[in-house]
Amino acid sequence: MSRADSIFISNCRDILSSGVWDTDMEVRPRWADGTPAHTIKKFGIVNRYDLSQEFPIMTLRRTYWKSAVDELLWIWQKKSNNIKDLRGHIWDSWADENGSIGKAYGYQLGIKYEYPEGEFDQVDRVIYDLKNNPASRRILTSIYNFQDLHEMRLYPCAYSMTFNVSGKKLNAILNQRSQDMLTASNWNVVQYAVLVYMMAQVSGLEAGELVHVIADAHIYDRHVSIVKKMLQNEPKPAPTFKIDKSVTDFYSFTRDSFSVEGYEYSELDEEIPVAI
Repeated sequence: MSRADSIFISNCRDILSSGVWDTDMEVRPRWADGTPAHTIKKFGIVNRYDLSQEFPIMTLRRTYWKSAVDELLWIWQKKSNNIKDLRGHIWDSWADENGSIGKAYGYQLGIKYEYPEGEFDQVDRVIYDLKNNPASRRILTSIYNFQDLHEMRLYPCAYSMTFNVSGKKLNAILNQRSQDMLTASNWNVVQYAVLVYMMAQVSGLEAGELVHVIADAHIYDRHVSIVKKMLQNEPKPAPTFKIDKSVTDFYSFTRDSFSVEGYEYSELDEEIPVAI
């Protein structure tokens, strides 16, 4: 059983058995038919993935990891807030008529700031510090910019990454305010695991541990039956993740710089509704 499967099973069983329903509260999300999208949730889940041992991709159902990487590069490399720069369509429901999601995600990472060492955006500052100040305890990014929240089509869910070097290992903490366990849980884990591999390689380090901190881990009401069905699937071993070792520039990585070998997964024969 892959570590990602084990964690997902444990999280979902915990939510379903002892989580709290919000059916007595007014909620913002709606289903396509206008019905309020209620959830059952647990507060404060912390998951740990040792990237030096295993690539954290789920096998209980397929994670479209190439699409996850596309979105990661859209945010962290292109620093874009326009879906016209993204290969997939996962952001279509939040974009305006021009394709913009407002001052969100990549937009925030691309803002430049003045430092004594020069002008950097958040991504370039992380890379600079990993190479020049690896002992620093200040290597982090945050896209939860309160000044710009009202101009974002969706507030950031995964909003902060903290990087920490221990010896030759690069570890990181992903902070997430909200997590739709069925549609996005493993998607986000895969993305930020790949980011750690990327940052480690361009900084002359090795990928270590990814810690995923979720404030509100929830399962939507219309997802419960699908999750229960998934939990009956037989988990499979984790596949092997490979990265192009010749890439030394963060901005030279492409979706084809990565491969996942031996990925076996259970098919999901149901369409997953998405709450907006």
